[in-house]
Amino acid sequence: MSVSDLFKPLTLLHGPAMRNRFMLAPLTNQQSDHDGTATEFDQRWMEQIGQGGYGLVQTCATYVEASGIGFERQLGINCDAQLEGLTKMARAIREGGGLSAVQLHHAGHRANPLIGGIPAPASNHTVPGVRALTTEQVERIRDSFIAGAVRAETAGFDGVAIHGAFGWILSEFMSPLYNDRTDQYGGSVENRARLTIEVMEGIRRACGPDFQIGWRLSVERYGLLLDELRDITADILRRELIDYLDLALWDSAQIVQEGTFKGQSMLSVFTELPRGGVRVGAAGKIMTAQRAGELMDQGCDFVLIGRASILQRDFPRQVWENPAYESPKLPVPAQYLRDGGLSERFINHMRGWQSFVIRGSL
Repeated sequence: MSVSDLFKPLTLLHGPAMRNRFMLAPLTNQQSDHDGTATEFDQRWMEQIGQGGYGLVQTCATYVEASGIGFERQLGINCDAQLEGLTKMARAIREGGGLSAVQLHHAGHRANPLIGGIPAPASNHTVPGVRALTTEQVERIRDSFIAGAVRAETAGFDGVAIHGAFGWILSEFMSPLYNDRTDQYGGSVENRARLTIEVMEGIRRACGPDFQIGWRLSVERYGLLLDELRDITADILRRELIDYLDLALWDSAQIVQEGTFKGQSMLSVFTELPRGGVRVGAAGKIMTAQRAGELMDQGCDFVLIGRASILQRDFPRQVWENPAYESPKLPVPAQYLRDGGLSERFINHMRGWQSFVIRGSL
């Protein structure tokens, strides 16, 4: 497939089409106010990205309950006071010509008590001294995801992306290691997937017919089982509960090391599933135009750009102008990011990533 094919429109089950196959990955950046409202730094980032040529832009992980916060200065969507800033963010993306989505997030057992989070584990044994959520509390969190989607629609976003990856609450409930519940949200694979599916179904009922739903899935760590996740995903795709699946792979080229699919690419485990009208994409070390094109050949409908978008906010435009484009080599000096318009808050966040910012650079 030619790199030029990345610039073909992509229809979705609901709402408008993506103008091309580039999606901005949800990127934690710790730029918001302590109450979860968007700041001038959030706005500036969205304005830069909005003009970058993406088909769809996701926000950073945005908490649906104040108690579910995972990061300091995390963006929130748990109350109407946050709508003004979110509306400005949605407008900035729309003015740049792309679709927009809020990534809905709850940290679950990893909620940070130092910044107001209340750990919310699926099981009694996960966090010492903290009891598992009651059934009623699980249902409240489910409803908070749905309420967050309604706020996103009110703010003018085209949709939401449900964060089901990296051991956060929806991922946690999927895991037999972290979920030993005996109610309807634990036990069988069907029960452990119930919270995720009820969130999807609830958002579809609560929001308009053109509202789009994405789902981010990771397949590593936190006791997740690949065979189970594949079966759950197959059911979600078959029922067309979402518009797009975002496979969060640390490396989009990784190979399965054990089990049923040993020797296969991790990507192929999911791209080989019948998908109906659902679109499937992947993230993970996509740093060049060539790699983005390769992923389309390997069964992706779109690609998610993360680190490369921090280095160059208009990655899609760079690829359009140069089909052989390659991202700058990591690590980079802090001044390089500063010159590109990244805020000090974002740069400080990236200093915590291994081999992104040159250590000691000012």
